[in-house]
Amino acid sequence: MSGLGPTAPEQQADEMEKELKSPDPRPDAPPDYNSHFVQGPPGVAVPPLAGYPGGLPMAYYGLQQPRAFPYCQPICGTHPIQYQPGKYPVSSQPAPITWMPGTTLVPNCPPGLEYLTQLDNIHVLQHFEPLEMITRFECNNKYDVKNSLDQMVYTVTEDTGDFIRNAYRTLRPFVLRVTDCAGREVMKLQRPFRCTCCCLCCASTRQELEVQCPPGVTIGFVRDHWNLCRAVYSIQDARREAALRVRGPCSTYGCGADSVFQVTSLDGASSVGSIIRKWNGLMSAMGQADHFDIRFPLDLDVKMKAMIFGACFLIDFMYFERSPHQNRR
Repeated sequence: MSGLGPTAPEQQADEMEKELKSPDPRPDAPPDYNSHFVQGPPGVAVPPLAGYPGGLPMAYYGLQQPRAFPYCQPICGTHPIQYQPGKYPVSSQPAPITWMPGTTLVPNCPPGLEYLTQLDNIHVLQHFEPLEMITRFECNNKYDVKNSLDQMVYTVTEDTGDFIRNAYRTLRPFVLRVTDCAGREVMKLQRPFRCTCCCLCCASTRQELEVQCPPGVTIGFVRDHWNLCRAVYSIQDARREAALRVRGPCSTYGCGADSVFQVTSLDGASSVGSIIRKWNGLMSAMGQADHFDIRFPLDLDVKMKAMIFGACFLIDFMYFERSPHQNRR
């Protein structure tokens, strides 16, 4: 009868037949692994490996060929990668400025000069101004003041009008502002205008520099004196009484050698320090990027240190600053 189910012997035969069949580990339909696949640029062809006569399957990248990976291909050109993945080359930026550490308050010391109490040697570096060499337009001078460890101590900036600066050139009156790391003006150097058309030995024609620290409080003067063969200066206190003397070389225009200005006592018997204009090459001299090395005793009065520091700038303007007409000659 067709409506009857299989008999017991037939059920046993079907179960035995299923047990004899080997199980198939493959699923009925392979999983879809391409649902998250993003097509990339084609890679370099990989040669067949040993044991794989037909080559590697499609979309298979051999570990022995790192250039076959799409993300290892250079973006522009065929130059090899010069840095590790994830490490980006550092852009060329100027080195950060390192300032001299701050100091505590020193008794009987004008505010801002505490740095000089710890120093016996400072370097004054003038900025190079390409505009002056190209256009002959006189720019405001700028200087960096550093210690022997190449740490910044002060910055010096000239504050002079364009007309006065370009009309009078090296004879111009100027104001130099000395600032510290906090941008505080700690010193002011002021040079008045002096006419040089009169007799050279006349006192009214001699150059002079006033040093104020803090600005508005005069602590001394640097005065130029007439001499037949060398530069001579006197460092005076606030009452215009001479305290030190500066003697320069017979010739300050020597090429290839340093110019030394000795700081001595009034009688010249003892040496107190020196102001040395360093020779840094012909390009430095043509670009008026002067380098001064100032030396004084560590235990010298801090006001006298500031006066020697101020004398450096008067010497620079009188002997080492050149107008365009002087440069052509």
